[in-house]
Amino acid sequence: MKSLVLAEKPSVAKEIARVLGCSEKHKNYFEGPKYIVTWALGHLVTLAEPEDYDAKFRTWNLEDLPLLPKKMNLKVLKETSHQYRAVAGLCRRGDLSELIIATDAGREGELVARWVMELVQWRKPFKRLWISSQTDKAIREGFTSLRPGKDFDNLYASAVCRAEADWLIGLNVTRALTCKYNAQLAAGRVQTPTLSMLMKREDEIRGFQPQPYWTVTAELGGFQAQWRHADSGDGRLHAKQQADDVCRRALAAGEAVVEKLHTQETTEPHPQAYDLTELQRDANKRLGFSAKMTSNVLQKLYEQHKLVTYPRTDSRYLSSDLVPTLKGRLESVAVGPYAPLARKLLRGALPVTKRVVDDSKVTDHHAIIPTDQFVNLSSLTGDERKLYDLIVRRFIALFYPPLRYDETSVRLKAGEERFYAKGRVLKGAGWKEVYSGGAFDDDEGDDDGSGRGDDAGRDRNERRPEQLLPPLTEGMKQPLKACRVRELKTQPPARYTEAGLLTAMEKHSLGTPATRADIIEKLLGSDTIERQGARLVPTGKGKQLIELVVDELRRPELTAEWEQELERIAKGKGDAGKFMAGIREQAAKWTLEVKNETKEYKPHNVSHSRCPECGKPMLEVKGKRGKTLVCQDRECGYRRAAEPSLSNKRCPQCRKKMEIHTGKAGKYAQCRPCNVIEMLDSDRPGGFGRKGGRRQQQKLAEQYSDNVTLGSSLGDALKAALGKREEE
Repeated sequence: MKSLVLAEKPSVAKEIARVLGCSEKHKNYFEGPKYIVTWALGHLVTLAEPEDYDAKFRTWNLEDLPLLPKKMNLKVLKETSHQYRAVAGLCRRGDLSELIIATDAGREGELVARWVMELVQWRKPFKRLWISSQTDKAIREGFTSLRPGKDFDNLYASAVCRAEADWLIGLNVTRALTCKYNAQLAAGRVQTPTLSMLMKREDEIRGFQPQPYWTVTAELGGFQAQWRHADSGDGRLHAKQQADDVCRRALAAGEAVVEKLHTQETTEPHPQAYDLTELQRDANKRLGFSAKMTSNVLQKLYEQHKLVTYPRTDSRYLSSDLVPTLKGRLESVAVGPYAPLARKLLRGALPVTKRVVDDSKVTDHHAIIPTDQFVNLSSLTGDERKLYDLIVRRFIALFYPPLRYDETSVRLKAGEERFYAKGRVLKGAGWKEVYSGGAFDDDEGDDDGSGRGDDAGRDRNERRPEQLLPPLTEGMKQPLKACRVRELKTQPPARYTEAGLLTAMEKHSLGTPATRADIIEKLLGSDTIERQGARLVPTGKGKQLIELVVDELRRPELTAEWEQELERIAKGKGDAGKFMAGIREQAAKWTLEVKNETKEYKPHNVSHSRCPECGKPMLEVKGKRGKTLVCQDRECGYRRAAEPSLSNKRCPQCRKKMEIHTGKAGKYAQCRPCNVIEMLDSDRPGGFGRKGGRRQQQKLAEQYSDNVTLGSSLGDALKAALGKREEE
């Protein structure tokens, strides 16, 4: 008897088959003496659509809502139905004793396999392959320690609840909004509160009133000191005259006396290993990668190159069973620029601390680290190389000592005015040596999601670089060379970067590490937010959508409560039936609220063009391929490119490429600056277009002569051909 192995993708199935010795290759599977390996090709099965329950739901009508099927049905995805039929056929083979689920080791991977098993009515035993990397060694070890499939029933229940909740909430509220306002308005359990956070930040920026203030800086013997209030420690003065008076009194003293001096050694431990969200955040800050791009590149490093461990993790710790493998992983990455850094660690025992290894803080998967696979850096693309560099350096830094420096604080008195200064003296680079002694900067302003920098009490434009202080002792006098007054203004909170938004989503438990990038892409794709440089900004459509959607769905706290309950269900502590009953109740309630709403929706992107089908104004929509004009009546559905495409035909006057347009007489090329117009249709009155004319000339030449060389005109060619014919 054989075991059927169900992987998630053909590439993964191919590698598993190779390791298991399945050398017999078929169109939809690999077969060997003990195993048959096939794949799910992503999702083969999904939740049924409304029209699958009743054909009338194919048309969106407000009166048909809410849609709350008593039992949620499954259906085969049409796009991958051929692979489903192949898998179903394999499941019916009589020589199979068990099925081994080898899809991604997580909630979504469990759902992929279990839905297939449900539709094919699998009744034989099944087991679970649960591995954290795709190396040959990990696959072999995983198959020697397969876990009972029943151990993951709770994870499956959680995945089903998540999928059905998204269907019930997203479909009902989206259809209700779209039908109510005759516009493509999408809402969802996670994307709506995420959009709400962006909109709230936008409201804070719009309502912000900048306030001027002044600071005073004293130029002393080789360093600077900042004036502060003696009681509050605040360095802001809210009137220029006050600042000028401080400066005048300090300069009158002529010197500053060191009142208090305090030096202490400070240490900074190494940053922790990456989970997916932290890696996406870092890649966005340092490499400019979007969250989705990071996920895609990381998946290639995991599946194709097998250089990193399972990517969709929310843990930043390693499990104790990995400790014996750590030196082997360091040896495997000791190539290129990492060789001197790794070899320094390999000379002795690795300092493994609770900051690195802690079983109690590891969830389904440990943090993202390199595998023990040999790495050929030249085989990686530029983006893969950059992301791998982040992961490797972070892994090496886990075993380096803390950064050590002496931090000196000094308080000086000039007359009755007090000034303060800080300085650092590096004592040991520690883990920063891995980042070339300073290339790593973990202070990134608003990337905590607050938009207010790392110090809520100070404005972003007040940050100053660290300075070196000269040798100082208490009572020492320093010449006061100058005193500067600087006018500043309070700053509004910054708009979210993707790094900041990921942090905020994580903080409010919106989505999971595996889904947050897709949520951001959904918001971008639905034209509710847009990128402005590195920042994410709500569009006019997004602003109106938040006003139209029900209040409760905007609240990140509600979605966080749902996510926490899904986690409880996955751990066997929650009640799936009770959770889904609450979701159905909310879906019905919110649909009714949308129906009864009296607000109006006004498209923000109405163009001057009108739809040729129904005559209504068209909307200008931004897409990956430029701007598109779309009829605002969703039932009409007419669309065309907003910007004319360029032809290869060049203007005879300025030689620039001409635009292609379609008029009543057909297609034509136009040069706007020169106002030159030429028809392009081959059947236009008066002759052929350029390409058609050339083809016609070629046919005539072939018809009348075997060796006629075309001259500058069709007339010359015909004259030569006819002359030859008369001679014959």
